[in-house]
Amino acid sequence: MKKILFVLLLISAVAAAQNFNGRVSYSLYSFERFDTENNSETFLRQYQTFVMNLNSKQFALRTRFSMEADLLKPLDKDPRVRFYNFYFEGRNIWDIATFKLGRQSLINGIAGGVYDGISLDLKKWGLTLNGFFGGNVPAYQKFDISNDFNNDYVLGGKLTANVVDNFRFGFSYIDKNFKPLEYEAIRLDENYDPITVLIRRNSNQFRFASAEASYYMNDVFDINTKVDYDLNFETLSKFELSGRYEQIKDLGINFYYNFREPTIRYNSIFSVFNYGNTHEIEGGLDYKIDDNFTVSGKFAHVTYEDEDAQRLGVGLISNWGSIHYRKTFGYAGELDAVSLYSARSYFDGYLTPSAGIAYTSYKLSPDAETNNIISALAGVNVRPFRALSFDLQGQYFNNKIYNNDLRFFFKINYWFNTNLDVM
Repeated sequence: MKKILFVLLLISAVAAAQNFNGRVSYSLYSFERFDTENNSETFLRQYQTFVMNLNSKQFALRTRFSMEADLLKPLDKDPRVRFYNFYFEGRNIWDIATFKLGRQSLINGIAGGVYDGISLDLKKWGLTLNGFFGGNVPAYQKFDISNDFNNDYVLGGKLTANVVDNFRFGFSYIDKNFKPLEYEAIRLDENYDPITVLIRRNSNQFRFASAEASYYMNDVFDINTKVDYDLNFETLSKFELSGRYEQIKDLGINFYYNFREPTIRYNSIFSVFNYGNTHEIEGGLDYKIDDNFTVSGKFAHVTYEDEDAQRLGVGLISNWGSIHYRKTFGYAGELDAVSLYSARSYFDGYLTPSAGIAYTSYKLSPDAETNNIISALAGVNVRPFRALSFDLQGQYFNNKIYNNDLRFFFKINYWFNTNLDVM
């Protein structure tokens, strides 16, 4: 039945479409995996990605899916077809409503991902009301629909108000319920003989309410706050405060604070372990020296239950690339890292070479062993035509675990945009 509905929807969209656009890409990624110290296998993964949109005035059919397989040694589930988007969209209906029906993305700070269902946006008088409901997507984004929407779903909504000058307020709710997969396992009976047992678990669930408030003055100051409350555990999950001040010419001042409790699924075994909350405060500056150079710096202090940690970062950003230094110390471990990256387009974008290198030294405590990491990449993007581009990149990584790890990536992109004849 689902396949019949899919074909009917596709035929209807093609028949009414006025524009067909999208992107097709083909990628190759080569890497080596070691089973033992002296035995390894080389893999060559291929990926094809398709983004296609059929548009007709206020309506559209949008899809994004990919196919992947290994050319040298097939892995489990190869070849894999992953559907990330497949939905029918209506935009600005009666100047108030926009809806999506089908597989679509959920962007949420608590429980995001992809789901099969419906979403609806209503906009009027400075108010925006968004609601969504659907089933969780099977593993590997398989083109299938959950058969148990009562126990395997995502549900929520958000109300945003822009009715007071320079202020924005938001209130949201999300309920994401996971239906655990049943599985068989070997257990011992009362006589200590092995038997096969069917394991069934309760659902693991997220259920949160959130509130947001923002104040902004163009090119002067903005501040944002957000609170997440865990309705299952009846406790404050996270509080965030961030802002930026730009009144002084060429100077930006940033600040950030958060209180965070680990997010654990309801009925999860992890809820029985002891865990602590964290407090994090960070401040930073960025100064535009001229049209070519900007310097930036940040410092953060993180408080754990009984310990503290700090991190420091400084960088120089230019039109030719950037260089950054980062240092962490305290309970989170000691780390020093420096990275350099450059990319520049030539011949009106026809050729864009890029290169980067980073060196990292870290240890988990002052008395622990020091580990060093070297990573590097070099690549080039070639765009002979506006609709066609080629990417080639080499990646190198070396530490005591990955010894001289070398990988290659190649990609072809083709964009298309065609206006269809309307009968």
